[in-house]
Amino acid sequence: MLKEIQLCLCAIFFFAFGIFYQLYQDPGCVFSCKPISKHLLTPKDVMSRGRSIIFLETTENLQPSPLVLCSVESAARIHLDRPIIFLMKGLDNNSMTDFASSCPSLSFLYAMKNVYIFPLKLNILFQDTPLLPWYLQVNATQEKHWVYVLSDAIRLAMVWKYGGIYMDTDVISMRPIPETNFLAAQSSQFSSNGILGFQQYHPFLWDCMEDFVVNYNGDSWGNQGPYLITRMLQKLCNLTNFVDTEDQKCHNISFLNPQRFYPIPYGLWTQYYEVWDSRPEFNDSYALHLWNYMNQDQKKNITVGSNTLVENLFRTYCPTTYKSLVQAAKQSEHLFQNETR
Repeated sequence: MLKEIQLCLCAIFFFAFGIFYQLYQDPGCVFSCKPISKHLLTPKDVMSRGRSIIFLETTENLQPSPLVLCSVESAARIHLDRPIIFLMKGLDNNSMTDFASSCPSLSFLYAMKNVYIFPLKLNILFQDTPLLPWYLQVNATQEKHWVYVLSDAIRLAMVWKYGGIYMDTDVISMRPIPETNFLAAQSSQFSSNGILGFQQYHPFLWDCMEDFVVNYNGDSWGNQGPYLITRMLQKLCNLTNFVDTEDQKCHNISFLNPQRFYPIPYGLWTQYYEVWDSRPEFNDSYALHLWNYMNQDQKKNITVGSNTLVENLFRTYCPTTYKSLVQAAKQSEHLFQNETR
């Protein structure tokens, strides 16, 4: 009888130990740790730990360009320990139900373990932020730069509410970003807002949202974006020129050297689409911002077989996107040959 009692106590002990171990590993996982299907998760479920990398599509477009696909894919490959969130304004419940047919070019991203694609619901996002009254009152049809202004607002609210890192969809990731609260310098004493990262509820972002509304001027390009971030940072610290590749510190915010994301400045953006004598390593960079805004008129593309810098970046950091470009080029060549016979 005593032996049976001892065996029973041992079984209870190991069962309890298993539960406590699971709680230690994941407080939200007790009796079952099976992964939840992606389509059952909400943005809040995925982003609650504040480690997400966030991308936005603020138009209705559901067929992103190869550069957008590369941005998301490269982030997912480099930041394997982080959820990659792609929020798309054009998505709705119907398109999410039949994702493969609604967004075929996104299917491979959705299949990646750490990539999550959600509809962008602005009324919910802006709740409990200084941006909600502005959003409810602004007339989007009268706004000169509405897509960009809206994106400027969303990134502030998103990172403030959930924490994590925001990236523009023309940023190719190369190395993990070791910073938590940071801004990316575009040049000395001037910050971009194309890449930024903060802990949840960081007061700097709240102050930025208040300034966004108080000093709103949507007609002036960048006023709600990089110029806003720069003037708010200048209120906190006396910004100086960078020394070599060193970063700067402003209270608990790291102001990262332009080499981290902008080793090729905007005035030389076409160098990404040129052939280099020797391929640069960008050893001081975490990611590269390709200045796609500057490419609106020239519309330079990633050409397979060109040996340009951008082609080599695609081949290295977003191989699945690059493979689809190669296949498309072969199909196009095959069609051309058939038409000329």
